[in-house]
Amino acid sequence: MVIFGLGILFTSILRSAAIQYSFSSSPKVAMVYELQEEVDYKLPYVGKILPDSPLWFIKVARDRLWLILTLNKSRKAELNLLFADKRLVSSKILFEKGEYELGTVILLKAERYLEVAGNIEVGCREAGEDTRELVGRITMSSLKHREVINYILALSPEDVRPEIVRIKDITRDVFIKGRNALREKGETAPKSPSEWD
Repeated sequence: MVIFGLGILFTSILRSAAIQYSFSSSPKVAMVYELQEEVDYKLPYVGKILPDSPLWFIKVARDRLWLILTLNKSRKAELNLLFADKRLVSSKILFEKGEYELGTVILLKAERYLEVAGNIEVGCREAGEDTRELVGRITMSSLKHREVINYILALSPEDVRPEIVRIKDITRDVFIKGRNALREKGETAPKSPSEWD
């Protein structure tokens, strides 16, 4: 009974703290999605429960609990990266369905998870851990996020685009930090998109 009550309380807090946007319902002018070289990074399957489902809060609670119970910092970074990738795919699906407000909220959460993964990796590296593989994955993920965000931009109504571009800046910052970390270690870093040089 207490667990059920805590679950309801937790859900209420999550919903009241959620960011909400209000945008027009359809693109006024469709942007042309510029074909670009596909980034060699596989995004995970998101499952059938998407953010527009009434059961979404269960997935959110599960993810947060998973993060709380994970004590290993490198593993915590990997989980944040996984959640970032899953939220990105969910956001793309929402934009394809025309759910721009919710899609924008989920996209912001995706990029925040990516940012947290990058910050945790920095902490691990400063503590002396060998994080070359992890920083490489985070850096490649940020390039994949950019690719998907460009696609989302093409689907977005005109009034949504400035917010998407601001969110994309988070992705750029994660990429630059990861690329620089790889170069410092003498590793080959992925090529920067021209807009990020």
